[in-house]
Amino acid sequence: MNWWQKLQENSLARFGAILLLIFYLSVIAADFIAPYDPYVSQIDGSLLPPTTIHWRSPDGQWIGPHVYPTTQSPTDLTTGDRDLNVDFSKPSPIKFFAKGTPYRLLQLKVPLPPKFEEKEIFSGIELNRHLFGTDGSAYLNLLGTDEQGRDQFSRLLFGGRISLFIGLVGIVISFPLGMIVGGISGYFGGWIDAILMRFVEVLMTIPGIYLLVALAAVLPPGLTSAQRFLLIVLITSFIGWSGLARVIRGQVLSIKEQEFVQAAQAMGATPWRIIVRHILPQTATYIIISATLAVPGFIVSESVLSLIGLGIQQPDPSWGNLLSLGTNASILVLQPWLIWPPALLIILTVLCFNLLGDGLRDALDPRSLQE
Repeated sequence: MNWWQKLQENSLARFGAILLLIFYLSVIAADFIAPYDPYVSQIDGSLLPPTTIHWRSPDGQWIGPHVYPTTQSPTDLTTGDRDLNVDFSKPSPIKFFAKGTPYRLLQLKVPLPPKFEEKEIFSGIELNRHLFGTDGSAYLNLLGTDEQGRDQFSRLLFGGRISLFIGLVGIVISFPLGMIVGGISGYFGGWIDAILMRFVEVLMTIPGIYLLVALAAVLPPGLTSAQRFLLIVLITSFIGWSGLARVIRGQVLSIKEQEFVQAAQAMGATPWRIIVRHILPQTATYIIISATLAVPGFIVSESVLSLIGLGIQQPDPSWGNLLSLGTNASILVLQPWLIWPPALLIILTVLCFNLLGDGLRDALDPRSLQE
């Protein structure tokens, strides 16, 4: 357990791991944490700034944290200004575990190819309580609303489900493929090694982002976001395993000459058993570190595709298509609260994975384990 103690002593790696845990738990429980349905628009609530929380009434009386019904008037064609209309006669107290839109917590569905429908694995727990909300007609929009009047904080939480889990799903698909191809190539060598490595080299010459754009552009237009999510994962996974295969091949070339492998061969173990049971586990340190550092690449790929309109499509949220609002110069200048949150979350997530990966690399370094 020496590596675990070293990882705990690394303050940056611990910070990254804790922040990632908070992010993942938040998006898993998005139905409960988000105060509103991310698809429902508020009447006269387009492009509202973050809601101001008041503690006292207009006449100075203490009534605790509350908000007031807020709408925004149409844009003045002369000045371009939009005035906020606040109804101070209807205070709405802020409450924890407030009643709201019914939902199913922990509902689990698996997206399938276009010819099939989503398969429901677990129907979830039916609830109507949210972590926080208001008791009244006013809305609490922590990060304001978008151009359709939808709560930006709720959409950010639900969008994180796609942006965060696309990396984990991508690793589950691409890493076993890279391990198996690299293991077979390094163990058998000869013509098998030559063919597999030439194929890997061809994949490595393909510019990833251009391939993603080209393939995403030819996807059928009638796909749901769940099906598009699945196809994006498959595309990114298909081009993401080649580098791992080359590294695993190099490690297998040295591992297969060691005595425990020769002993397994002498005892009559099959090549497949030797590769899977004896050789590949020896590469676990590199695989764990590489997997941690590979997740940000999948997240950025999804964000870029959604940003340019080829990934997850509106009205379904993802951090990428929430960030795409930044292509509108007026929103970038007048409503910056719509741009900074998804941008900061993408940056923080990538940074945390890199910090955790660096910490694992230091903790699992064989030289440090011997100290």
